[in-house]
Amino acid sequence: MKSKQFLDSVMLYSIPQSRYRANIVELDKPSATILTLTGGQGPLGAVLQKNQLHPVFQPIVHLGEANVYAHEALIRGPLGDALHTPDALLAAAAAEHLEYEFELACMQVQLQGWGQRKAAGRLFLNVSASVLIEFVLSAGVHGMLSMIRLSGVSPRMIVFEITEHVRVTDMDQLGAVVHQLRSAGISLALDDFGDGRSSLRLWSQLRPEIVKIDKYFISNISEQADKLKTVRALIQLAEIFDTQLVAEGIERPEDLRVLRDMGITFGQGYFFGRPDTSPLATVAPQATAVLEERGISVFPQLSKATPEGYLSQMSILNAPAVTPQTTNDEVATIFLAHPDLHALAVLDEGRPVAILNRLKFINEYAKLYYRDISGRKSCLINANTEPRLIEKCHQIDELVGILTSEDQRYLTDGFIVTDNGRYVGLGTGDQLVRSVTETRIEAARHANPLTFLPGNIPISQHIDRLLKKQSNFVACYADLNNFKPYNDCYGYWRGDEMIRLMANIAKQHCDAQRDFLGHVGGDDFILLFQSADWRTRCDRIVSQFNARAVELFDEAARQAGGIHAEDRHGVARFFSFTTVSVGAVAVFGGQYSRAADVANLAAQAKHEAKRTGAGLYELVFH
Repeated sequence: MKSKQFLDSVMLYSIPQSRYRANIVELDKPSATILTLTGGQGPLGAVLQKNQLHPVFQPIVHLGEANVYAHEALIRGPLGDALHTPDALLAAAAAEHLEYEFELACMQVQLQGWGQRKAAGRLFLNVSASVLIEFVLSAGVHGMLSMIRLSGVSPRMIVFEITEHVRVTDMDQLGAVVHQLRSAGISLALDDFGDGRSSLRLWSQLRPEIVKIDKYFISNISEQADKLKTVRALIQLAEIFDTQLVAEGIERPEDLRVLRDMGITFGQGYFFGRPDTSPLATVAPQATAVLEERGISVFPQLSKATPEGYLSQMSILNAPAVTPQTTNDEVATIFLAHPDLHALAVLDEGRPVAILNRLKFINEYAKLYYRDISGRKSCLINANTEPRLIEKCHQIDELVGILTSEDQRYLTDGFIVTDNGRYVGLGTGDQLVRSVTETRIEAARHANPLTFLPGNIPISQHIDRLLKKQSNFVACYADLNNFKPYNDCYGYWRGDEMIRLMANIAKQHCDAQRDFLGHVGGDDFILLFQSADWRTRCDRIVSQFNARAVELFDEAARQAGGIHAEDRHGVARFFSFTTVSVGAVAVFGGQYSRAADVANLAAQAKHEAKRTGAGLYELVFH
């Protein structure tokens, strides 16, 4: 009898350390109880004795192919009972010291249920590392394979999903067990990576075929740039370890679009289907529609510019140093030997305590009788004993305080660079000014510091994504009319207010999930519409901005209908209120291959909008 054979191969060693006694019973059908316990006094023990566990299955979808790749097997207790939910079952298992018995019973019930349903695709089985190790050590891999095959399931369709409710204490032992299982055709997955218990070392050492990203990082990823950056980092790790990723907890189409466009291989969550007793044969229509869209998602952007220039990237001068015992004569010799050296660091037992400015020192040393009186004295008498010490791991943008400090010695003396407090070299004020400027320019290319909207680099990247997907979209270039006279008349502070007004209005009328808004710089903006009603949105932007911009003029100007100011040629004349012109060009899939071509066409449309005085001008090619 098949059920008897199943017991002979599994039950003889299934609970080697249990405080209960396992009874071997004759089974007349595969769905009957496999595991029975005597001596159990708790509610879970009773559930196991009565075989009241039942499996449910949740689909795992291949995002690129829009089909059901696998199902994760989950467990439920008696319907309407306090032990119905998995959390309650796990808590009871811990309270009754039945963790091993409970997990093994779950595995047997889930395998039997999957075998009976004869569903297609792989089956993910949750198991803790300790139970997996104990079972294989007790029964051997052949015992695991027997349990799987006798359920009517092929071992090659099984993926053991390692849960880390408790830290893995012996990774080498787990690695050996996993190697045996993998040799038998069984795959491995890590569950809930990033939930606080997951281990990067476990990923690196076990090299699982699949890693599941914890739902915390997936929920609302379409709106949170920090989660997007985290998942991008996990994608890079997955490439290093040759691992496929499953995004857990997908519940909204907006999040699915982002994950699809990021290249995540698999997805799981309520948007595809809830756990059910019947496996899902095909992907739900609403999910299929999202996966097969030609459009692309709009990735969330950080709400502020984040320059990443570090002092270590600057050209640090590897300069010699002196000590408090070094004489002025010796310092003069060093400066003479190094004509380009602007300063010298003074170190006391390796710790920077002062800095000697070359020009100041030479001026003192050149005075009459100075060498005779002070030549053999300590160089500290000419040193700045309050030097600026900067760790090389500091971000350059954090060092702006040096430039604005009231103590201008830091600009002439420069600063001392340290690594964990140890002297590394010297930096100059000129280097710092140049590096801060370059860092801020680079940051502005990513996120405009005034509006915090995406800058040139994200704009180009988004256009490239649209072109690569061969999506249909409309590229719009918005520019303010008569902005320079306003800025000259009222000053840059109020000019910035006008630019922020434009940014806020444009943002209000863009669909955050479909339309991309970028700030090229100054009063120039790029809008990349996938919304079908883009003309209506543009008309609203133009009309609302033109009305609101009038409010930023003084009362006298509002009464006069504008202001008097100099034009670009220095000629004084009258300028009407600031307005906005938008040039638009429709781009159809496969029409262009370079972001620069699209940007040039949008700029051409903008020039036509300004020339004709139209609020919105669409450039059409015949």
